[in-house]
Amino acid sequence: MSFDRGKEVVDQGSSINPPPSPSRYESQKRRDWNTFGQYLRNQRPPIHISQCNSNHVLEFLRYLDQFGKTRVHLQGCVFFGQPDPPAPCNCPLRQAWGSLDALIGRLRAAYEENGGTPESNPFASSTIRVYLREVKEYQARARGIPYKKKKKSIKGSGEDSTS
Repeated sequence: MSFDRGKEVVDQGSSINPPPSPSRYESQKRRDWNTFGQYLRNQRPPIHISQCNSNHVLEFLRYLDQFGKTRVHLQGCVFFGQPDPPAPCNCPLRQAWGSLDALIGRLRAAYEENGGTPESNPFASSTIRVYLREVKEYQARARGIPYKKKKKSIKGSGEDSTS
């Protein structure tokens, strides 16, 4: 009996390593991208990603508010501006600013990874940056937490020198 080694299919000495699983960030980014894509497809009429603009992104962020878990006091609420209100109220639950900021960062990266150009990236528009800043400031006021603007340091001004 002859055994033809040239047609042997499996090399007994090698092992096939599965590809590493994606990081938590990469998994979340893919999930966020798929969710945004589904949101666009559910619009009437459906919107293709190439036709998406910052207004669609803003509508998506406002849509997500209904699933938020952060109580944001309205200006007429007796607990507006109190970090730890003593009793419950009927103010709406919203997405926290930090969650929205992280989401936009992931979608911004995913847009370009999926063929979009940085110049046309609706997640990178000034409209979105302004919206996020307004959400951050309002949520801070509603909770009574002041956000201080970081002062830009001026290099070479001599203020930091010890001479």
